[in-house]
Amino acid sequence: MSRPVIGITCYVETARFTVWEMPTALLPYMYVEQVVRAGGQPVLLPPAGDPAPLVGRLDGLILAGGGDIDPSRYAATPHDRTGYIRKFRDSAEFGVMGSALEAGLPFLGICRGLQVLNVTLGGSLHQHLPDVVGHEGHSPAPATYGHLPVEITPGTRLAKILGTAPVTVPHYHHQAIDRLAPGLTPTAHSTDGTIEAVELDTHPFAVAVQWHPEAADDYALFEALVAAC
Repeated sequence: MSRPVIGITCYVETARFTVWEMPTALLPYMYVEQVVRAGGQPVLLPPAGDPAPLVGRLDGLILAGGGDIDPSRYAATPHDRTGYIRKFRDSAEFGVMGSALEAGLPFLGICRGLQVLNVTLGGSLHQHLPDVVGHEGHSPAPATYGHLPVEITPGTRLAKILGTAPVTVPHYHHQAIDRLAPGLTPTAHSTDGTIEAVELDTHPFAVAVQWHPEAADDYALFEALVAAC
């Protein structure tokens, strides 16, 4: 069997490599490794041109992590800690997300990807989670994952993938769902009450997590996406 083609959204940032320093379309290679390990063929989708029509050429989609969404998309004033906004990436990814939902394309949202899903469907975000939960455990330091347990809701698609026992996962987010969008079901929470995963009941496979499974040893979420494809 040929590998299902999994599109993965990516960053455009200034990066240094070999003798160069220039604007670069990039993605942490962990995403690529996890998709390959799960049996998929990864293809990067830079936020350029009009990537939304590419949904028809894909077997599955991953919306990857990244900077904060422009708060104007959920009618909010920017918090002073909201940052790394890339409006061109917002435009591209909201277009891709809408096309994927319309087409019923199997979808996995990771960190920012969960937030794009929630905002696309009419939800909003806490712009700086420590203001809400009183600690910085979800993003303890720059380039440092927080390892916090999440509790998975029994009877959900996520529970079928990961089981129902609490699982400790790598977090790196300072934003999270505030107002849950209509149609989304919360499927995991951290012990401080933060929504850590959602799924869209009316979609064949639309699962999104606030943590970073690409940085974990367990690749069950990627296997589930490839199986759905």
